[in-house]
Amino acid sequence: MAVSEQQVQTALKDLIDPHTHKDFISSKSAKIKMDGDNVTVEVVLSYPAKSVMADVQKLVSDKLKAIAGIGNVTVNMDQKIVSHAVQKGVKLIPGVKNVIAVASGKGGVGKSTTAVNLALALAAEGASVGIMDADIYGPSQPMMLGITGRPDSADGQSMEPMMGHGLQAMSIGFLVDVEQPMVWRGPMVTQALEQLLNDTKWKDLDYLVVDLPPGTGDIQLTLAQRVPVTGAVIVTTPQDIALIDARKGLKMFEKVGIPILGIVENMSLHICSNCGHEERIFGTGGGEKMCQDYEVEFLGSLPLDMRIRVETDSGNPTVVAEPDSRISMIYRDIARRVAIRVAEQAQDFSARFPNIVIQNT
Repeated sequence: MAVSEQQVQTALKDLIDPHTHKDFISSKSAKIKMDGDNVTVEVVLSYPAKSVMADVQKLVSDKLKAIAGIGNVTVNMDQKIVSHAVQKGVKLIPGVKNVIAVASGKGGVGKSTTAVNLALALAAEGASVGIMDADIYGPSQPMMLGITGRPDSADGQSMEPMMGHGLQAMSIGFLVDVEQPMVWRGPMVTQALEQLLNDTKWKDLDYLVVDLPPGTGDIQLTLAQRVPVTGAVIVTTPQDIALIDARKGLKMFEKVGIPILGIVENMSLHICSNCGHEERIFGTGGGEKMCQDYEVEFLGSLPLDMRIRVETDSGNPTVVAEPDSRISMIYRDIARRVAIRVAEQAQDFSARFPNIVIQNT
């Protein structure tokens, strides 16, 4: 009995992508080509998936090979990351498909460390990634990425992004001396932020991770009103005082119409480097409780580990310093979840519409 395309479709309809939790037909991830009883399936994932692509390929292949009477099965894998919708009335940044804001309500929760490792994890999964240090008063990304020097300018008007561990990067820290304090009022800070974003010649980025300063002040408001943000990631620790401020940050993004991609709980567990004793220094379950209260996704929890601090301070964040470590795998899993949440947002089709020019003739 010949195998029909309908049988193949039914099999793929019953198969769930373990990462998106959606089947391959309704998500329009799979395209089927039949040649007699032989079948070729093109699976295009909407998220960067370098470390799990072989597993997904095997999952699809095994499912199809179980169909009675099927011939040769070929499963080709690819990934395609597209632009997604942002706030109304805000245009996309040239060369950037999606902007991910990483924020926290208060300082000291490891937001910048999370941001740089998130960016590096997205890149490790096969995406083209940039990172923008939006903390004008206390830029930290140059040190975390181990980048020194000044950005070049080919045309005298725009800046070339600096490169660190494969990331395109921009920070006010590249333009001023390390010890020079930024004694600027709010309008100067917001203008500097806009110039850093818009005057940098970003090159075909799938994701631009924006490391925001803590709080809900001028910079956050400027980002929300004038910068095309696809979604925001909130970083917190389990302790109550951090969660209070994290909730304020979350509510701010909600009010300005920026989707919350999820919450990362940092410093959730400390493991003693001498005896191995586990202790939840900052409490337990705070991030998950916040996710339940606001119906947002819990992206993952990270341990309080000295290696994260040492490696980041040395300019070699954990994802590049120890790419196969358990901590790096957590960062990569969080990055994949973030990318999937981005992929679930409405797509941006503005580039498809022609510019209408009215001329007097």
